[in-house]
Amino acid sequence: MTVDTSSTGDAGVGAGAEHLAIAAAVAAGESVLSRRFGSAITLVAPEDLAGSGPATVVRARVVSSSFALPRTLVIKHYPDEPASGADPFAQEAVSYQLFTALAPDERMCPELLAHDGRDRVLVLEDLGRTPTLEDKLYARDSRAAERALLSWARSLGRLHASTAGREADFNALLRRLGGPAKTDPAGDELYDHVPSVIQERLGIPAPEDFLAQVAAAREQSRSAGFRAFSPVELSPDNNLVTGESVRFLDFEYGRVRSALVDAAHLRLPFASWPDALALPAGMSEAMVAAWRAEVVGVWPALADDEVLAEQLTLSELLRVWLITGEELGSLDLSRHAAPVSREAALVTWWRDLAKHAGYVRMTAVSEFAARVAAALAARLGPHADLAFYPAFR
Repeated sequence: MTVDTSSTGDAGVGAGAEHLAIAAAVAAGESVLSRRFGSAITLVAPEDLAGSGPATVVRARVVSSSFALPRTLVIKHYPDEPASGADPFAQEAVSYQLFTALAPDERMCPELLAHDGRDRVLVLEDLGRTPTLEDKLYARDSRAAERALLSWARSLGRLHASTAGREADFNALLRRLGGPAKTDPAGDELYDHVPSVIQERLGIPAPEDFLAQVAAAREQSRSAGFRAFSPVELSPDNNLVTGESVRFLDFEYGRVRSALVDAAHLRLPFASWPDALALPAGMSEAMVAAWRAEVVGVWPALADDEVLAEQLTLSELLRVWLITGEELGSLDLSRHAAPVSREAALVTWWRDLAKHAGYVRMTAVSEFAARVAAALAARLGPHADLAFYPAFR
């Protein structure tokens, strides 16, 4: 591939760097495929897929191969090793290895065709120009969006069920690539920081009985029960809606942890995503039912409605608590909130937490969550409710 880097000016420099990154990704892909199959393989017509993480992501066409490779492939190239912390290349490579070892009907992601730790490259099955879950949520077809959400919940359940009990395998694969096992991404500092942020911004002290419930939620997230693989990045733009199911992409933060941490997103739909909005009444309950149907064979305790409700509420509490700690300090509480803002999201999520905690008789959580929601609403205006995704408006 010939890359023109003769342009001048800021735009030219940026374009030249992008072309060089794409050329490097294609070269790394050709190299690992040639070693994998023992014969030269040429890739052409690269298309930048604009990955949001540290990898260069490229779709390319196979033009010279004596093997039964697909016509197009996706290459993810991580040119730089991280200065510190977990290596996203190692996390993603091991995540795909874990799934590629499963039967095709249990593989909730593209197939890994080749990878190499020296070139820091992955070559993946290309699922084509398939709509994402985000596309469905922002279209104007509520039935299609509902089907996609239920398919996502089922796929998440199958992902958890198929990887339950595989933590030792995951960690062994990770050690081979030199990566440390990564479990809980949130440190003690963040947990301990939240009460002071709520006190400072809202003037509400967190009572001891409520903090005891937060501690219980933390213990639940770290316990040996319900552990399975998690993509961690559960954003709707990282999920492809295929004809058969939803497929998960981007495992840069993939790890084994409590599946209930992921299940919190069934009640707080995609809460970690900056553009998260709300779902209509009954949708979350239907998603929980779809997820439970897939995992109950692995974790029979979740067949009990009371056990499931309590476990989900603890996970919901932890997710709201962490997001509050991450974001409340920087939110603008001096003006009325727009219905698509993070301010409105926090009001809605604390209000929903109060309701769900009341259902399972977590009185301390219900009462404190209601106080926080009311204090936020008093500052942000009477219409500080999170808007629905466009498909449901």
